[in-house]
Amino acid sequence: MAALQIKSLLDQGVTNKFLGMSLDGVSEKVQAEYVWIGGSGWDLRSKTKTLDKVPESLDDLPIWNYDGSSTGQAPGADSEVFMKPVAIFKDPFRGGNNILVMTETHIPPKVADDGTATEMVPHPTNTRVSCADVMDKAKDLKPWFGIEQEYTLLNGTTEWPLGWPKNGYPGPQGPYYCGAGTGLAIGRDVAEAHYKACLYAGINISGINAEVMPGQWEYQVGPCEGTDMGDQLWMSRYIMFRVCELYNVKASFDPKPIPGDWNGAGCHTNYSTTKTREAPDGYTVIKEYCEKLGTKHMDHIKAYGEGNERRLTGLHETAPMDKFSYGVANRGCSIRIPRMTPLDKCGYLEDRRPASNMDPYIVTKMVVSTTCDIPLE
Repeated sequence: MAALQIKSLLDQGVTNKFLGMSLDGVSEKVQAEYVWIGGSGWDLRSKTKTLDKVPESLDDLPIWNYDGSSTGQAPGADSEVFMKPVAIFKDPFRGGNNILVMTETHIPPKVADDGTATEMVPHPTNTRVSCADVMDKAKDLKPWFGIEQEYTLLNGTTEWPLGWPKNGYPGPQGPYYCGAGTGLAIGRDVAEAHYKACLYAGINISGINAEVMPGQWEYQVGPCEGTDMGDQLWMSRYIMFRVCELYNVKASFDPKPIPGDWNGAGCHTNYSTTKTREAPDGYTVIKEYCEKLGTKHMDHIKAYGEGNERRLTGLHETAPMDKFSYGVANRGCSIRIPRMTPLDKCGYLEDRRPASNMDPYIVTKMVVSTTCDIPLE
């Protein structure tokens, strides 16, 4: 199998020469890239605002707006959607004091003829607010998460997996997982650049590895507590899209990008609370959590990502989507309990059901709601 040679349509040497110049002394102003989730619930959008100085906290960042009629979130006659900043990251693309700002979407206040105004309310596509409500109710349990984000690199022109033969398939799975070498670790430059960019940004990215299907990779984010998990994972996805722009490749988060005898892509969600992290009762609590998750299995499945039925077949290290199971060190179960957990009598569980395109605000909210008996509003 010949490795595919990737060329950018633009000269990245020019880009790097310009963006790599030290321009910090030119202006004290800051470029703030506001990032939000569009109307599909998946598409990430962004635009830039110039600030007069470096913000010391979220309170120093203004609420901004965008044209919601162009993102499927508002009609043209009343098109503004507000962006409320919720998390700040260093900008790995512009460097210096420039920042990336994760925001959540809100419907602006409406002003009546008498001058009275309604309050700003969360947009229907805003899944963060309900997540924050559940996390606040569970704050004494300090819910921690670590999410394993799998993705597939595609040729930017053909949209066929990177490094695969034209109009054909590579050798069968086996040598690619955590592999090294030409034709095995396909697209490592992208994974490494993304890794470094996330570290610079302040995202708690904890590792990367090549995955089972050739051209497929994984990175892990966490541990993160509460809504911080969703903020960091969404921003890591945004950074991935930006890195891929530089290489003229695409990152696919489809849970089953290639049908047939190929692994799909998941977003395994590792979860613990103060109760599970303490011996000697932690392992008992984990099993109790698993039993609770089993009682609401299909509710979770419905919210765990679009197209997940193509992935959760009972094959390729998945459990059938219509059957709930859990077990120690079993990657064919819905919930895997790590081998060390029963030995240490404490630890965490891994929910293997979420698809690679899942919304981390929804998944983490549901896991905490179900295991900690917190009703959803």
